[in-house]
Amino acid sequence: MGGEDKGLVMLHGRTMVEHVIARLRPQVEHLLISANRNRERYATLGCAVVPDLLGDYQGPLAGMAAALQAATTPYVVTVPCDSPLMATDVVARLAQALVRDGADISVAHDGTRTHPVFLLLKRSLLPSLLEFLNAGERKIDRWFAQHRVATADFHDCPESFVNVNDPDEHQALEAQLREGTI
Repeated sequence: MGGEDKGLVMLHGRTMVEHVIARLRPQVEHLLISANRNRERYATLGCAVVPDLLGDYQGPLAGMAAALQAATTPYVVTVPCDSPLMATDVVARLAQALVRDGADISVAHDGTRTHPVFLLLKRSLLPSLLEFLNAGERKIDRWFAQHRVATADFHDCPESFVNVNDPDEHQALEAQLREGTI
């Protein structure tokens, strides 16, 4: 999105992160936002805001580590800020898969592919994640390979994973929302 903070991009009358918060808030006890810029603006949304533990934006795992460190619950759910159509039962589905498989991490799958930042993970994984990051690793699938991972089925709602990466996608999604076709 041309360097724009995607969470703060307007979509159908509110920011993308506000769409995500509206869908996630009924599903969880606490919400926090991982952000390295515009933290003051995010804080106005009524959520705790935590920056990455590592400097120079080290990728999604660094944000997950910050969330795990800040969390007060035994489990943490992560979702991206640019998926405003996220399922309203994402947490329940991820939790069911985690329990079903006795896993450490549960990740969403839309029937075609895995969506590795839609996940539920145990807070107790923080030491493992920090060790991984401190070793210079950044690939999420390599860290997942060190743990028991369950797959949560979202084949019936692939629109949950629609995200906005460029102005054309933004414009198309805005039109679909306006017309009620999605």
